[in-house]
Amino acid sequence: MNFYEKVYQIVQMIPAGRVASYGQIALMAGNPKASRAVGYALHVNPLPGVIPCHRVVNREGRLAPGFAFGGQDEQKKLLEAEGVDVDDNGYVNMQLYAWNNANP
Repeated sequence: MNFYEKVYQIVQMIPAGRVASYGQIALMAGNPKASRAVGYALHVNPLPGVIPCHRVVNREGRLAPGFAFGGQDEQKKLLEAEGVDVDDNGYVNMQLYAWNNANP
């Protein structure tokens, strides 16, 4: 399984109503320094309706300004539809909404 396939597999495990960081996904995929590569993998997500890339944010909880599937407003809309609050500056409270993959 290549790195992108690992990323897609992990992102599919993030439950609705939770978010994960690019770094968290990189670590889980076996390459903790590859958070930018995670971002690129999600930017070219082959199955955006199946692989919920909207649930991935930066380590501070900021939405992706270049969200590939409709921009930051669309990412915000998708997260809010799952019950995740996004503030007016485009941030998610990581203490409330971060996915703890050890205890989903």
